[in-house]
Amino acid sequence: MRLPVSNKITVYQKPTCGTCKSTLDLLKEHGAEFEAINYYEVPLTEDQLRGLLEKLGLTARDILRSGEPLAHSLGLAERQLSEDELIRIMVENPDLIQRPIVVRGDEAVLCRPAENVKKLFSG
Repeated sequence: MRLPVSNKITVYQKPTCGTCKSTLDLLKEHGAEFEAINYYEVPLTEDQLRGLLEKLGLTARDILRSGEPLAHSLGLAERQLSEDELIRIMVENPDLIQRPIVVRGDEAVLCRPAENVKKLFSG
């Protein structure tokens, strides 16, 4: 199964993340044209993260890496934060964002596990 070249994919990822590497490998195996964006070097804005969440159909809490030491030190599990507050904290601290997030057009998937990227494959 191959992806059409005209429907470019964007991968928001961290290069040292094993799941991110596996996702990129799967895309390459399927002949996908994609752009990989290291969101540590090119930080997401709050509006970009909101847009990704909308495409994912998830909330900020849904993609929070709650097991991160920073999440524990900030007490994020215990605190009642608004969506906007949580988005702001996540943009300021990208380690708190689950990865990779793969976008194709108006669709996005959180690729945990990496095989989730196959949801974006056509036909």
